[in-house]
Amino acid sequence: MAVTLLGLLFMQIMYIEKMVKMRNDHFRELVTLSLYNVASNLERDETKYFLDKHLDKSQSKMMGINGGQFNKDLDFNGNSSIYPDKRFNKGKNSLSPSLGFDNSRQEVLKGEYLYQKALLNEVILNILEHASDRPIAERADSSLVRVYIDQELQRNGLNMPFEFAVVNQSAAIIYSTNGYEKSTKKNDNVYSQILFPNSPNGSYATLKVVFPSKSDYVFSSVRFMLPSLLFTFLLMGLFIFTVILIFRQKKLSEIKNDFINNMTHEFKTPISSISLAAQMLDDEAVVKSPALLKQASTVIKDETKRLRFQVEKVLQMSMFDRTSATMKLQEVDAESVIYSVVNTYKLKVEKFGGTITANLNSDDPIVNVDEMHFTNVIFNLLDNAIKYRREGVEPKLTVSTSNPNDSHITITVEDNGIGIKRDDLKKIFEKFYRVSTGNRHDVKGFGLGLAYVHKMITLFGGTIKAESEVGKGSKFIITLPLYK
Repeated sequence: MAVTLLGLLFMQIMYIEKMVKMRNDHFRELVTLSLYNVASNLERDETKYFLDKHLDKSQSKMMGINGGQFNKDLDFNGNSSIYPDKRFNKGKNSLSPSLGFDNSRQEVLKGEYLYQKALLNEVILNILEHASDRPIAERADSSLVRVYIDQELQRNGLNMPFEFAVVNQSAAIIYSTNGYEKSTKKNDNVYSQILFPNSPNGSYATLKVVFPSKSDYVFSSVRFMLPSLLFTFLLMGLFIFTVILIFRQKKLSEIKNDFINNMTHEFKTPISSISLAAQMLDDEAVVKSPALLKQASTVIKDETKRLRFQVEKVLQMSMFDRTSATMKLQEVDAESVIYSVVNTYKLKVEKFGGTITANLNSDDPIVNVDEMHFTNVIFNLLDNAIKYRREGVEPKLTVSTSNPNDSHITITVEDNGIGIKRDDLKKIFEKFYRVSTGNRHDVKGFGLGLAYVHKMITLFGGTIKAESEVGKGSKFIITLPLYK
């Protein structure tokens, strides 16, 4: 499924890329054609300029020779031409309209042809000799260039805004539109066309045009593909989400299997001890011996207590989804509860040669909590500190309180145990999670204690965070709102 989705996405992206490339090439061809036509129009204008100039001179010269008697017709290209009237000269050799008309017409056409040929030759020579003497700003007037560019772009179907500039051989700007420099900073697609490339002495110029909205024109052809691309990404996101859920369920299944294995092992030990003590009670020698009888009863009592404690730990987690309905929030002195738990736990700590210290320094210890669950929270944190102590090092536990502000109390439980790795530190409050692997039983438990602590503190409206360093110990910091 992943390969199929990736293949579909790849094909869509490739199609969009090709469409954009084709649109880009088509746009470049149309712009190149338009700018070429602009350059051709400017060259024709320059030719017309020199032709009109020469005609004006010829007209003046003819008027001086014939006293104003000359005829003005149009040449074959539609331009004005001036020549002496040879069709109706007065004299003895003059022809009437009905006699020798064909010969006279041929003479007229021949004279006109020779005259215009000489005229064009002279115009071409003037262009070659004097065109380079004119400034570029005169040869390519800015307003005329703008009109030509606009006309040619619209003729080719590119009705869009543009900015342009005319530069010389040294790339210095001769003139430009107001937004040209700003547009070139944002857009590196500048289209160029040489103006007057055949000018002598290299007196040519370059027309540069940039289109600020070119990207809109190019991508307008692929906009219809964006919804399908969006749906493909959505489908891929749903696929990834589904795979993540599958892996989470797989992980949860493994965790539950580890939990069942741990719970079976935890229950098996006290049950075996109780069964062995019960068998001892069936022996008459044990019944007759008060010492053996007391030993058997003590084993049964201790193991029953241990079994009951493990069952209570499991029941604590069964209350996760209904704790809010069963909790009884009330005004509780946090320091009083902590002091009571520390005194109760002191014997267990001293059994391992350690010490436990309570630094109760808060000015206002009153909180709104369920006293039973709050007691279990402190007990679980102290129990973990003992279970994860370092071998050969006397355990040192410290429980302290303080008021960081007028509305909260901070409770800190610190130890000098084995510590927690950084990767495990992020997961210790997850349900069923244990730092040790599922098949290890050197440290008893189900991975429920810290999850229960986090759940209760959250329901009390507080927060809990852990700080730890491997080989140096751990610190749990609880922040609870004060009772108001």
